[in-house]
Amino acid sequence: MVSKKFKIKRFDPEKDIPGGKPRWEEFTVEMDPFERLLDGLVRIKEAQDGSLTFRLSCAHGMCGSCAMKINGKNALACQTLAKNTPEAVVLEPLPVFPVIKDLVVDMDPFFEKIGAVMPWLVADGPHPERERSQSPEELGKIMDAIKCIMCGCCTSSCPVYRADRDYLGPAALVKAARFILDSRDATWKERLKAVSGENGFWMCHSIYNCYEVCPRSIDITGYIAWLKRLAVKKMFFPPKGQR
Repeated sequence: MVSKKFKIKRFDPEKDIPGGKPRWEEFTVEMDPFERLLDGLVRIKEAQDGSLTFRLSCAHGMCGSCAMKINGKNALACQTLAKNTPEAVVLEPLPVFPVIKDLVVDMDPFFEKIGAVMPWLVADGPHPERERSQSPEELGKIMDAIKCIMCGCCTSSCPVYRADRDYLGPAALVKAARFILDSRDATWKERLKAVSGENGFWMCHSIYNCYEVCPRSIDITGYIAWLKRLAVKKMFFPPKGQR
């Protein structure tokens, strides 16, 4: 067993002033080296402070619920093992998004950006009797993007999004690329137009923060670069202010 000191940034809307000075609290937890930080948070809530608030669901890196800032870097608490962290673990809510309570943030702005790129399949022709088929090669083009669990780690680590909240952000752009690349979809022009405007992919500076924090190791910057190349090929040029 190892002793871990959890230093957690707290905010209670019923007690603290929004935007006021951060309130930090520390907890000590005995953990097996192969336990996850999420296990430690659960133990704190169950045995030390029942008011501690955080999100969790699958606890296996598939839902993205437990995304937070861990020792200065966005990550999933369920993927971070105790043995891979220092004795003192600093936990904060995801940056940029409004804090609801403690480690829980308001993800509505994030999902609004996802919705803006039409994240659903639009196919031509009559409905098939079974599924719309795809070759293994066609599936391979979107396989990496499909892995996105919409945890928000990438968007909240993006310096462009931090500077301009109107920017669609990396997660929304990957979602757009996923459907533009899908051989079954018939609306690539509409999708490309939706993400090539003044708040779209031309704002990306290819800093790679998004790729570095992605818990699914998706080549996010690569997809955005592909969108730019496709836009130039199809004559979708940057707005005047971004040329």
